[in-house]
Amino acid sequence: MFDAIHHVAIIVSDYERSKSFYVDKLGFRVLAEAYREERRSFKLDLVSGEEPGGVRIELFSFPDPPPRPSRPEACGLRHLAFRVTDLDSAVARLSGAGVPVEPVRIDPYTGRRFTFFADPDGLPLELYEEG
Repeated sequence: MFDAIHHVAIIVSDYERSKSFYVDKLGFRVLAEAYREERRSFKLDLVSGEEPGGVRIELFSFPDPPPRPSRPEACGLRHLAFRVTDLDSAVARLSGAGVPVEPVRIDPYTGRRFTFFADPDGLPLELYEEG
């Protein structure tokens, strides 16, 4: 029925801060950007990697969005995971950009290495190494 995930939509509290984080620190490329006057909302289409098949994220801004419950873990999206082929390099790049990254762990079921970090709103993001 489904071929792949087309995109992930994220509502952010500070549009410019999140745009800078996803573009400047994570390396996403801007596909399109629009301001929707009737909703007082920005919509930013981003992609990482080559198309088709690249990771797509849509960032939305809305006036006064409620905070996202995260801890204790709430029902809903737990985290967003990005596949990387070189975890050490990705961690070094994030750390060099001032993004705090948790210690690398090993998935006891797959034997793969992974780690977590957060976006400016505290959304948990994961790097998962597949070589």
